[in-house]
Amino acid sequence: MQLHTREWGPSDGKVAVLIHGIMADSQCWWRVGPHLASLGYRVIAVDLPGHGQSPRAETYSPELYASSVLESVPARPELAIGHSLGGLTLAVAVERLRPARAIYSDPGFRLPRMEGDAPMTDMMMQLKHATVEQVAAMHPGWTAEENAVEIEMLKLWDPRTVLSLSEIAGSDHTPEPVVPSLVQLADPSFLVSPDQADDLKARGFEVRVVKGAEHTIHRHLFEDFLTSLDGWI
Repeated sequence: MQLHTREWGPSDGKVAVLIHGIMADSQCWWRVGPHLASLGYRVIAVDLPGHGQSPRAETYSPELYASSVLESVPARPELAIGHSLGGLTLAVAVERLRPARAIYSDPGFRLPRMEGDAPMTDMMMQLKHATVEQVAAMHPGWTAEENAVEIEMLKLWDPRTVLSLSEIAGSDHTPEPVVPSLVQLADPSFLVSPDQADDLKARGFEVRVVKGAEHTIHRHLFEDFLTSLDGWI
């Protein structure tokens, strides 16, 4: 599936690929993209299938997300960053994409199996119609600009993408660090437990925690997000 992309920076710059999380799209990188462009990157942010302006599918899966990214961005970019579902997508794609460096921001390598998956799924699907006030209440650390971006992204999101999360809950998509790899964690992370973080370190990943950050680190504490990437971008 050919994906819609959003770009910043010089056309001849070193390539950075950005992959968003569930319910979002390339708009969520509105601060990250220009910053990387200022460092000389040609930044390419994708809209995953079912998100933003990309095509819809009958069913969604990690392989659909990964293969669609591979069809839509240059191979062997200098940098790839995936957040949440985007981290899972990058994990599935990384051996084929082969970025020089991979950054997984609070990634969904192992989506937890929770009791009452159906009600949780229903709740997530209902966020399609969230108001600005509801978004602000769920993310008290976000700016007004970030809240407005969230509303715009929800308008373009296919809520059926949530159903795929239940299907892969409990499975492990943790990649091998086939390229230099950083895992950046929220504080606390509801997707990566301390034991899992220790396992990642043992496998050869660098792991950094962004103190006080919620799951959407780049949207909540932008400056701290960048500081956590020192030496990687």
